Amino acid sequence: MLRAAISPSLMCADIFNLRQIIRDFEKNSIEYLHIDVMDGEFVPNFCLGTDYCRRMKAETDIPLDIHLMVKNPLNKLEAFGFDEGDIVSVHYESQAKDDILPCFKKIRARGARPFLAINPDKSVEVLSEYFDEIDGVLLMTVFPGFAGQKMVEGSLERITALRRMLDESGHGNLSIEVDGNVNYEKAPLMRKAGADIFVVGTSSILGPGDLTENITKMRNLLG
Repeated sequence: MLRAAISPSLMCADIFNLRQIIRDFEKNSIEYLHIDVMDGEFVPNFCLGTDYCRRMKAETDIPLDIHLMVKNPLNKLEAFGFDEGDIVSVHYESQAKDDILPCFKKIRARGARPFLAINPDKSVEVLSEYFDEIDGVLLMTVFPGFAGQKMVEGSLERITALRRMLDESGHGNLSIEVDGNVNYEKAPLMRKAGADIFVVGTSSILGPGDLTENITKMRNLLG
């Protein structure tokens, strides 16, 4: 099983204390910073953007985990500040099928890691033809667009099915990132099902309590 990694969702962080939160993330060796980008078209909400990504790159060495919830991402990738070691996820549902592979090539050409994101109502079977071209799958356990949702029923089974597909096809090195209601109760179950990157927010480490203690609690639960 791949090592567990934590990717806090910055849309859930207190913007007025963001610099101190980033310093605390650094002290606690947080692996990624999850940046939700929403364009009001692919999802009915607006959130974060190109300047935010560039500023974060200048602020910290923690790799970015950019989640592009945007329509036609192929035409927008060059506007974002990402480079070697960052994760960039584009949605299977957000573009024409012919644009998916060119997206991966553009992302990888800049040294970043291409991930393919997929919504809860789409079968994971459609992902298999892309396993050779990606570094991981961002498996949504809620419908994208808004924080604070409850996990969609059947999500744990989808994680298990995807991990089985990856292992049986010789792609066990690919990551499964989970996003949506990753709380202290569900995260260990997601881990057992085969996930290894966990997008966390107000339902866990960015919720009530001391941030360092919350991170330690999550790491202990993930093993």
